Amino acid sequence: MRSYRELFRTPEYTPFFFSFAAQNAALTISGLALATLVYQATESPLLSAVSMFGPQLAQMLGATFFLSGADRLPPRVTLTGINTAFAVCTAVLALPGLPIGAVFAVVFLQGLIASLGGGVSGGLLNEILSKDGYLLGRSVFNMASGLMQVTGFATGGALLALLSPRTCLLLAATLYATTALVLRLGLTARPPRAAGRPSVAATWRTNALLWSSRPRRLTYLGMWVPNGLIVGCESLYVSYDSGSAGVLFASAALGMFVGDLTLGRFIPPTLRARLDIPLRLLLATPYLLFALHPGLPWSAIAVCVASIGYGASLVLQERLMELTPDELAGHALGLRSAGMLTMQGVGATIAGTVAQLTSPATAMTLVAVASVAVTLVLAVLARQSRGEIPEPQTA
Repeated sequence: MRSYRELFRTPEYTPFFFSFAAQNAALTISGLALATLVYQATESPLLSAVSMFGPQLAQMLGATFFLSGADRLPPRVTLTGINTAFAVCTAVLALPGLPIGAVFAVVFLQGLIASLGGGVSGGLLNEILSKDGYLLGRSVFNMASGLMQVTGFATGGALLALLSPRTCLLLAATLYATTALVLRLGLTARPPRAAGRPSVAATWRTNALLWSSRPRRLTYLGMWVPNGLIVGCESLYVSYDSGSAGVLFASAALGMFVGDLTLGRFIPPTLRARLDIPLRLLLATPYLLFALHPGLPWSAIAVCVASIGYGASLVLQERLMELTPDELAGHALGLRSAGMLTMQGVGATIAGTVAQLTSPATAMTLVAVASVAVTLVLAVLARQSRGEIPEPQTA
């Protein structure tokens, strides 16, 4: 499958795609609105960063206990329920007078709920598309994420200039409810991919199996850590320049879109497989410019170029699917999503803490240096383990 026309003719792909796009728009608008609301209330870069990326901190906890449901629950019902829950949680965050502690409790609950969504969505996409169409279909999802972030952050920034953050949160809640409706009406009722009931024991057993392979382990770390640290840089946009935060977020999303479009559509597989390390280095190095405290447009150009490097995740996802049995695809992709989002929350916390002690610009620079160092270490470890192939075990 090499054409977008063929891709969108695939049954169920189109409604699944549009629901994903609406969900990402809701996520970006609500994240920017909540970060602004918390920063106005506390004037804390750390709390602002954690409020925006805080749900990710709960992802790994959810993956530890609930991820077996990614292959053992019916996908349509599960995804509809997740988006309905997000609509309710986002509406609660819009309540006037909600204490900061309660805000973070709701944010934590959102993370627990979301920990199941990545695996269910990834596994369903793997079912809807053929093997040769997965990377193209995944790249279109990533491009939609980038476009919706451009649209969501630009729209969110404009809305925040006209409306209150709480009103923007209510608009995001409406988008989540719309997503739930599209999923309910647009997808076919499918049985679970794997037999058995979801359980903590099954989750732990499959997590251990996936983590036991060194090539898979290094692939997971490559998707999680460099990416998460750079998201930590992004979490400081509001405190770095609150007036231009929407522009910076939109520029980063535009760069991600360009990277995913290029990798998914125009780069041949033989070359694509060798680009993960250069792309991960590209993801971090432009942030070194922030040591000079650049203003617009240089800061926007830097984050746009850097975000092209997010295309490395496509290469690594394709590698993960090659290393994983089909019946564990949903769980493997769910662990990838949960770990990646958890590290984004950790990255936001690290960057926010450093910014609290120094400045947002200094924190961005130091966290980018750390991302480069991690990528180089993982590259050395991967070279040492080349040729090691995991056994095709099942849970």
